[in-house]
Amino acid sequence: MLSFEEAMMTGLARDGGLYLPESIPVMTTAQIAALEGLPYEEVAFQVMWPFLGGAFTAEEFREILARSYAGFAHAAKAPLKQLAPGHFLLELFHGPTLAFKDFAMQLIGQMMQASLTKSGKRITIVGATSGDTGSAAMEAFRGLENVDVFILYPHGRVSDVQRRQMTTPSEANVHAVAIDGTFDDAQARVKDMFNDFAFRDEVGLAGVNSINWARVLAQVVYYFSAAVSLGAPGRKVSFTVPTGNFGDVFAGYIAKQMGLPIERLVVATNQNDILHRCLSTGAYIPDGVQPSISPSMDIQVSSNFERALYFAYGKDGAAVAGLMEELKAGGFTLSQGVKAALAGAFDSGRCSEAETSATITATLKNAAELLCPHTAVGVKVAEEQRVQGVPMITLATAHPAKFPDAVEAASGIRPGLPPHMADLFERPERVTRLSNDLSALEAHVREHRRK
Repeated sequence: MLSFEEAMMTGLARDGGLYLPESIPVMTTAQIAALEGLPYEEVAFQVMWPFLGGAFTAEEFREILARSYAGFAHAAKAPLKQLAPGHFLLELFHGPTLAFKDFAMQLIGQMMQASLTKSGKRITIVGATSGDTGSAAMEAFRGLENVDVFILYPHGRVSDVQRRQMTTPSEANVHAVAIDGTFDDAQARVKDMFNDFAFRDEVGLAGVNSINWARVLAQVVYYFSAAVSLGAPGRKVSFTVPTGNFGDVFAGYIAKQMGLPIERLVVATNQNDILHRCLSTGAYIPDGVQPSISPSMDIQVSSNFERALYFAYGKDGAAVAGLMEELKAGGFTLSQGVKAALAGAFDSGRCSEAETSATITATLKNAAELLCPHTAVGVKVAEEQRVQGVPMITLATAHPAKFPDAVEAASGIRPGLPPHMADLFERPERVTRLSNDLSALEAHVREHRRK
């Protein structure tokens, strides 16, 4: 058993598994109802506090939350916007890097810094990104004295804005590494580093990908803030989540386990639809990543799906470990019972490239709202699946300005960057190009981390 703090600082277990709390605290209907109208930071305190196990005092944690969300550009932090009757958009892009990852990354940055300040330890963070996690991590940790950050991203497979957000920070403790291959390759190399225990201990390796439980927990909060804004717990709500790595939608699953009355959790995928295929057929068979206009979802190995499988298998860790071994050999097929358990927890849908563009066009015309391509995937699937009487909330995961080419092609409008990022394309870039090779990547980390 690890404490919350130990699980946060470790990231990935030494046996390759993912951490989960021993039990999920349940909030009463009165406690949930009392969240309505509270500042986002206070909602976060109420939702997260039962999980922390004394890692911080109440005063310390409230101060951490205040620092984490101080840089968000909207008073509500995660505001709701109505798209159509019964359909709402949860805007998660008002943080410093214009993506939902800021909610978790800013917080985990502050929590880790507080822990390291108390212990006097140094850590080296290595993460993989399909586009947004990397910039959010750099923003959260840049300039910190006792943290070095190395972010691996697939060369040529992120947007220009996403790349520049990672390659332009000037602080000496943050490093962008472009590797040959896909996000799945980058994620696999990070896992390999964690499994190289000698290297792990030598550099004080820590992870901030969505495999980190603290990341998932931070994302649980906006499910509560959104739901109570629309009348929960007195009425049920549904959520549609554009996802590739399953972390964001799994946070919704945890919210539901905590007592939030979520009717349906809908997994929305782009053309890389392995999650939709698995939930529909029971077969999880990777068939290669197809680059898309929603690149943060171009994933075939969804790390957090492992957590959902654990619950679907009745908390049988050995069974899940067996599936992960099968996945290494090419894929796995779920039993009917497990498939039914997942179907009871998640719905799913798919959105093609043409449908993504068409949704951007239609939403601008019908709701005066300009969507990023990932959000458009969610909106299309949500429109297919929402039912009258239960509000549907689609998570808007990124600002359209992060994907200007795709948005302009669909809408005729090239979205501009906000003022704090207006000079992004004028800043000098700093990046290292490396092959998809574990020894080369480890050598780079050894050489460039501060001792």
